[in-house]
Amino acid sequence: MDSAEFRRRGKEMVDLIADYLDNIEERPVYPGVEPGYLRPLIPSEAPVDPDNYEDIIKDVERVIMPGVTHWHSPHFFAYFSAAQSFPAMLADMLSGGIGCIGFSWAASPACTELETVMMDWLGKMLKLPDCFLFSGVNSQGGGIIQSSASEATLVALLAARCKTVRKIQASNPALSDGEIFGKLVSYTSEQCHSSVERAALIGGVKMRKVPSDSSFALRGDALKKMVDEDKAAGLIPFYFCATLGTTPSCAFDHLLELGPICNEENIWMHIDAAYAGSSFICPEYRHILNGVEFADSFNFNPHKWLLVNFDCSAMWVKRKADLVGAFKCDPLYLKHKNQGSEVMTDYRHWEIPMGRRFRSLKMWFVFRMYGLSGLQAHIRKHVSLAKEFESLVRADDRFEICAEVVLGLVCFRLKGTNELSQRLHENIVKSREIHLVPCRLDGRFVLRFAICARTTEPRHIHRAWHHIAKLASQLSRGPGKMPERGPAVIET
Repeated sequence: MDSAEFRRRGKEMVDLIADYLDNIEERPVYPGVEPGYLRPLIPSEAPVDPDNYEDIIKDVERVIMPGVTHWHSPHFFAYFSAAQSFPAMLADMLSGGIGCIGFSWAASPACTELETVMMDWLGKMLKLPDCFLFSGVNSQGGGIIQSSASEATLVALLAARCKTVRKIQASNPALSDGEIFGKLVSYTSEQCHSSVERAALIGGVKMRKVPSDSSFALRGDALKKMVDEDKAAGLIPFYFCATLGTTPSCAFDHLLELGPICNEENIWMHIDAAYAGSSFICPEYRHILNGVEFADSFNFNPHKWLLVNFDCSAMWVKRKADLVGAFKCDPLYLKHKNQGSEVMTDYRHWEIPMGRRFRSLKMWFVFRMYGLSGLQAHIRKHVSLAKEFESLVRADDRFEICAEVVLGLVCFRLKGTNELSQRLHENIVKSREIHLVPCRLDGRFVLRFAICARTTEPRHIHRAWHHIAKLASQLSRGPGKMPERGPAVIET
């Protein structure tokens, strides 16, 4: 393919993507294929001679689309949102075209420098304390784009482990890393994302899950009790991951209680706000982040709710030296004459992979084309849609709301046994008209309804509720009898 054909095919691809998104709600949101469906549809080996481009495009519809879960369909209400916008897609195209690998400033100065500025732009939108900004007065911190919140959590844990080990060995040089690792203990809520527990597994340290309160949030007294128990047992508390916007119910740990405890005990506090963090650009939700000043690191995913396509996970640290101290490896072939400059960052010392794409272009395009007001409007629209769905659920006395609806997630279930809600969920999956996933809260089987797609409108909410209510009415009245039907569903 030469540049002339690339121009033609590129324009065709833009049309294909635009057509796909324009008509996405006409496709079943959840695929009806079985595991292994794809292998028989394509040859068992790569072609010896080149294939025809038109045939490849035809095979996208024949082979790929039947197995796609359409995350950007307005009928998709599962997990949390995966952000998408046309400016971000265009920026991704440019990033791929430039094709630089920005592991150091010298490897592509614009790649590094735009990222430092975009992380400051975003930090200022969130009103982060100056200590997290490159441009902050007397700041020793800054921000980096990681690939995911999972990676940010792991990076923070490994940096905390390294910092703790070195501190202990400074006064006890005879202690080996292994001897110290065996005593290290980290903490998180029982409501945490699985990636937090996985970070401890990778980091080779013990992690304890602290019980949450009746609203599924973590309080300071629960953490303090566990830390005191572990210190009395000769263990070394070193890391705590707080969650703002838990995956099961979008609950918020109490930072103003937890932060002072971590600071007093010299425990690294990392804040995982993967989904909810985007909402903090709205003044009415910024109070949820109060207490971030106690944290050592903070992370959320613009690629979830801020219209920046995956992957783009924003992480800030109060002391960038903590990351550099844990990950720095500086062979001669990566050195350059500007190393050590106060205004120069080498991001390879801040992360696990060395290679990195020009991801800040997506932030630059989106922030400029939407503006802060446009991004806030997007967040507020989704919250409004969630509140609308909540009102429909509350109007039907067969159902109950299981957690406070603060942002774009509604947790609900049929009253009665878990079996009833499980059967309802099974029927929703089989129907393939909408897609949502369950969770467990206090032993109850609960359905999660998350507002996800950029194009979701009130009509999609009402259609989804009508479908759910209809399936609820169709459930058999055998064991675990259905409650009597509530108010009629209003269609719009």
